[in-house]
Amino acid sequence: MTETPEHGSPTGEAYDWFRRGEELLRQGNAAAAAQLLQRALAADPGSRSARESLARALFDSEQYEEARELFAQIVADHPSDDYAQFGLGLAALRTGDPKVAVEHLSLAVAMKPHDHHYATALRNARAQNLVDPVGGPATAGAPIEERRPTRGSTVNVPPEIEELLRGIERSDGAPDDDAPNGSARDAPNGEVR
Repeated sequence: MTETPEHGSPTGEAYDWFRRGEELLRQGNAAAAAQLLQRALAADPGSRSARESLARALFDSEQYEEARELFAQIVADHPSDDYAQFGLGLAALRTGDPKVAVEHLSLAVAMKPHDHHYATALRNARAQNLVDPVGGPATAGAPIEERRPTRGSTVNVPPEIEELLRGIERSDGAPDDDAPNGSARDAPNGEVR
């Protein structure tokens, strides 16, 4: 079914909107991508790909609550989807719920133990549960930067907690930072993993 163009409405079918939305997302225009992907999902509500891409676009455009809802829908329908677990964990962390973030990121790591992004995000969420970025007790909603993960740069962690975290990393089977990258799918922020 081809849409009759209205003022400001895209032309084409749901698949065309999906493809253009994906391209905008790759180009870093998450807000525009979200608009097209919302239309694609409305036209085809059962499309898992459209739902996932829209969740990524919403996350990248800092609409974390909305992204969290979409990732949660995917997880409810497909609990073994490691990427949806990862996206839900990151969105939960961004919305100030580090305990839920740890739960879903742990599942993602268990499903894909050699994925560096999953392991880094899990370490960040665990650290967020222990301390906030200024070194005090954990505070719900305290910001943490997981978009460009680098070892030791995301949270101001006291040395004794850092040692505890290193012990947790070794005991939970999370890979070292040198582990090979096992996925080419985009992370919610557009990075290729």
